[in-house]
Amino acid sequence: SFEVIPSDVEESFPVGETPSEGVRRLSLEKAREVSDRNPGYWTLGADTVVVIDGQILGKPADKTEARAMLTRLNGRIHEVFTGFSLLNSECPHNTVTDFSRSEVLIRELSQNEIEEYVDSGEPMDKAGAYAIQGLGAALVQSVNGSYTNVVGLPLCEVARELKRLNVYDFLKAPKR
Repeated sequence: SFEVIPSDVEESFPVGETPSEGVRRLSLEKAREVSDRNPGYWTLGADTVVVIDGQILGKPADKTEARAMLTRLNGRIHEVFTGFSLLNSECPHNTVTDFSRSEVLIRELSQNEIEEYVDSGEPMDKAGAYAIQGLGAALVQSVNGSYTNVVGLPLCEVARELKRLNVYDFLKAPKR
């Protein structure tokens, strides 16, 4: 069993920090902040960003920014980086911090399709202004790499590390 506990870490990228460095750093800061409030438990932190033309696209502040992001991604390939960190304050030597990278092609969209998607509200709390696991799936033509990374948590990589740390083995999980 697990509990979702949001962190209070500000999501920002200093000038010169690469996407892979930034998502790893933020995932670790988030995990540490939550772990400090919950000592003795394994904590998973994650952070996802969309990158196009070397620019990081976070979560849109409003509909205008969401529209601009989707217009920029329209008909183009971009990258999605998700950093993840696993830690337990009682086992600091077992801390894991890593990232996953995927390439995503957004199909050619009409301005009307972009407007309808923005009006759905779904883009508002999503990096790059789309959710591949929701209505945004209809915008994505292809993914090269981990689909779950694009969703926001590279499950294969996280599961591998949980098993390596002897925290949890999905293949030996109790049947429901």
